[in-house]
Amino acid sequence: MPTYNKLIRDKIPGMVAMTGKVANTKTLSDSEYKKALQKKANEELTEYLQAENVGQALEELADLLEVIHALADAHGESFQAVETIRKKKKEQRGGFEDKVFLINVE
Repeated sequence: MPTYNKLIRDKIPGMVAMTGKVANTKTLSDSEYKKALQKKANEELTEYLQAENVGQALEELADLLEVIHALADAHGESFQAVETIRKKKKEQRGGFEDKVFLINVE
């Protein structure tokens, strides 16, 4: 029996049950949940970095975005709040479209 000890999407236990197996789960406290989300974000970023094609990359980016939505909520904010901050920073500092790579500053 495999042991996972990781945060999973809400519908996974039901999907496991449909295969005739039992998923043993627990509900995390708020502090455990934030830590699990942080670990999940790292997991999803690693999977994105290891993607071998565009399709896999987009799947992992979607997973990472879902975790970011959950993290915003776990901090008592909406994703819209994160998006507002992102837009403000882009307006003030720019984005990454120009592909500028800083070598050094003299």
